[in-house]
Amino acid sequence: MLVYEKTIESILFATGEPVDIADIAEALEISKASAKEVVESLMLKYAETNAGMLITEVDGCYQMHTNPLYFSAIKKLYEKPKRKNLTQTLMETLAIIAFKQPISRPQIEEIRGVSADHAVNRLMDLDLIEECGRLNIPGKPVAFGTTSEFLRHFGFKNIGDMLAFANDIISDDESQVLHELGNEQVMLSDI
Repeated sequence: MLVYEKTIESILFATGEPVDIADIAEALEISKASAKEVVESLMLKYAETNAGMLITEVDGCYQMHTNPLYFSAIKKLYEKPKRKNLTQTLMETLAIIAFKQPISRPQIEEIRGVSADHAVNRLMDLDLIEECGRLNIPGKPVAFGTTSEFLRHFGFKNIGDMLAFANDIISDDESQVLHELGNEQVMLSDI
């Protein structure tokens, strides 16, 4: 029964839409009556424990949805400003911070050759970077580093994951350049 419950949870969560009991039964390779019994047992468990998710029946179909008890927290989450595409300037600044962290604003500006005020502030607003202390150099400037949101946004588990990815790209680019140079050398020697 537990395996059926977990499978039904997965089906309802993955679809996000009402699922007909016949489709659930077919997926589980059990009768519609048995599927209905498992779904209703699961519905009761969710309701009795005030779980974050509930299952409701709609015209013979079942759908998983958030529990209205927790709507205010969900609403607060979605009141945050929506993420926009990152501009070239933001991407350049973010790349510098990601690879040089911890790094100060003056150091970023030295690398980019332009003011980094807007880019740093915007990246902080987007929760992609954060202040991570102060550097132990004259003036003790604020240091910036990436956040867990940065890792999530770009699909990395940790900074080491990001560095490995970057090294793979660099190695691929170097191989491509060497390959192209090798072809040019052959063509020049044929002349």
